[in-house]
Amino acid sequence: MKKASFILASLAAALTAGSALAQDISVKIGVLNDRSGTYADLSGEGSVVAARMAVEDFGAEEKGIGVEIVSADHQNKPDVGSNIARQWYDEENVDVIADVPTSSVALAVNQITREKNKIFLVSGAAASELTGEQCSPNTIHWTYDTWALAHGTGRAMVQEGGDTWFFLTADYAFGHALERDTAAVVEESGGEVLGTVRHPFPAQDFSSFLLQAQASGAEVIGLANAGADTTNAIKQAAEFGIMQGGQDLAGLLIFITDVHALGLETAQGLMLTESFYWDVNDETREWSQRFNERHGGMPTMVHAGVYSSILHYLKAVEAAGTKDSEAVMAKMKETPTDDPLFGQGEVRQDGRKIHDLYLLQVKSPEESEGPWDYYNVVRTIPADQAFRPMEEGGCELVQ
Repeated sequence: MKKASFILASLAAALTAGSALAQDISVKIGVLNDRSGTYADLSGEGSVVAARMAVEDFGAEEKGIGVEIVSADHQNKPDVGSNIARQWYDEENVDVIADVPTSSVALAVNQITREKNKIFLVSGAAASELTGEQCSPNTIHWTYDTWALAHGTGRAMVQEGGDTWFFLTADYAFGHALERDTAAVVEESGGEVLGTVRHPFPAQDFSSFLLQAQASGAEVIGLANAGADTTNAIKQAAEFGIMQGGQDLAGLLIFITDVHALGLETAQGLMLTESFYWDVNDETREWSQRFNERHGGMPTMVHAGVYSSILHYLKAVEAAGTKDSEAVMAKMKETPTDDPLFGQGEVRQDGRKIHDLYLLQVKSPEESEGPWDYYNVVRTIPADQAFRPMEEGGCELVQ
C-alpha cells in the first residue's frame, strides 16, 4: 500500500514538474522583412499573419508555450537588417528570426544569428549560398532557393527550345546567385548565354536594359529579379513589343502576387517554379482561404514558408522541452516535417528544407475560373530532385 502511494505521488510530482516546465517556456519570434518596398506584397504583413496562424494552429497557449511575435521592416538594406537583428538578439530577447527576403540582408542576419547562437528560419531569401559556402548550424533555408528556381524554370525553358539567353539581373546577392545558377543550367543543357546586364535594386525604369536584351537577339530574356522589379520589367517589355517580336521572357522568380498585379492578359503563358500554390489540394485551399480572410489576398510561397517553418519550430520546442537553440535545431533536423501546406519533408544536415516543387504556367484569362485561379500545374518536381544535392553545395556541416 505504501509502495503504491509512493508511486502515485512520484507520478503526480513528475506530471506537475512537466507542466511547470512547459508553462515556463516562452519564445519570442521576430518576423523581419520588407514591409514597405519592392517585396512588401510577397512578404510584408502577410508573413506576420502567417506566423500568427502557425502559433494558433499549433495550439501554443493550450500546450503551455508562450509565444510573442514582433516584426520590423529591414528596408531591403543589409545594415538596417543587421542592426535590427542585433538589437532583437541582444536587447529584446528574440529567440528566432523568420522570413527575411532580400538575400544580402539574409546573408548578414545568417552570420549574426550564428554569432549569437539563435535560430534563423529563412523563407523569403533565395541565395543558395545559405546552404552552401555560408551554411550555418543555426539556419534553416525553408521555402525555395536559386538552384531550385534555375533547375525548374531555366531547364524547362531550354527544353522548350530556348537555347540562347540574355539575363536582366538585379545587381545584388540574390540576382547574382540566380543568374549564376540559371546560366549553369542553360549551358549544361546545351544552351548559350549571349550576355547580361545588371540593373540597380530596386529600379523603376528598365527601358535601356530591355533594349540591350532585345538587341542581343537571344531567344530567352531571363529576369533574375523579383517583386516589383519583375512586374515593372514585364510591363515595360510588353510596351516595347519584345514578346511580339519573338523573344520569350523567363520570370525566374515570380510570385502569385506578381501575377495578380500584372493581370492574366499580360502574364499569360509565363513559366515559373514555386514550392506552394494555394489551389493544389483541399488542405492548401482551406488554409489559404483562412489566410485570405485575414489578409485580403491569397498567400505567396513565402507566406506559406513562414507558417510551415514556425509550426515545425514550435513542434521542436515542445518535443525538446526547452527553447535552447542547439536542442531545438537538433529536433528540427531529426524530426520529419509535416504540415498541410508542403506535406511531408525533412530538414537536411546542411539546413536545406526538402519538399516538392511545382513547375507552373500562368493561365490565359479564358482559362481562369475565378479570382486567384492563375496557374496550371505543368508538373511536380519530386523533393529528391528539387534541390541541389547536399554533397555539391560545399557546406561545412556535411559529413
